Amino acid sequence: EQFLLPAMNQLVISCSLNPGSRSRLLALEIKENLRACGSTVDFLDLRKTQMPLCDGSKSSSAAIDTGLNARIEKSNGIVMCVPIYNFDVNAAAKNLIELTGSSWTGKVVGFACAAGGKSSYMSVMGVANSLMLDFRAHILPRFVYATGESFDQDSVSDPDLQQRLKEFSDEMTRVTQAL
Repeated sequence: EQFLLPAMNQLVISCSLNPGSRSRLLALEIKENLRACGSTVDFLDLRKTQMPLCDGSKSSSAAIDTGLNARIEKSNGIVMCVPIYNFDVNAAAKNLIELTGSSWTGKVVGFACAAGGKSSYMSVMGVANSLMLDFRAHILPRFVYATGESFDQDSVSDPDLQQRLKEFSDEMTRVTQAL
């Protein structure tokens, strides 16, 4: 008797607003890897998403496209592909979380980061802690951190990074299915 695992709905979010984004290249690679693992993948590109700046008022949360909340709520797992600026995830990623808040409750969340240097590898911890403590999200302990030498103009060119992205996607699938 074979046990069939449920199909997973994964949301991959490209959080950079930069047209030449390296974190977007990570997102595209992860999207394909997750599909190869059998997941249904929704891809959200924040460059193409209108969002107000969160000012803490009800009007800013009400102004966000309710479709964003639905896409987050529908997903079993969420991969945030973020650029690292000033030793932190970019403001657009944090703004999305602030506007959609409770939609993240109970989700498995993984991170893939593109950074300018090697010193910021723990930069996701503030956002990860917030998701974990505020929304009881399950943070994937494996994350990907990449610097510029791993990319060519429009793709991930480093075989080691490609392997780490595959391992990340496999782990994201395994943990999401388990939870």
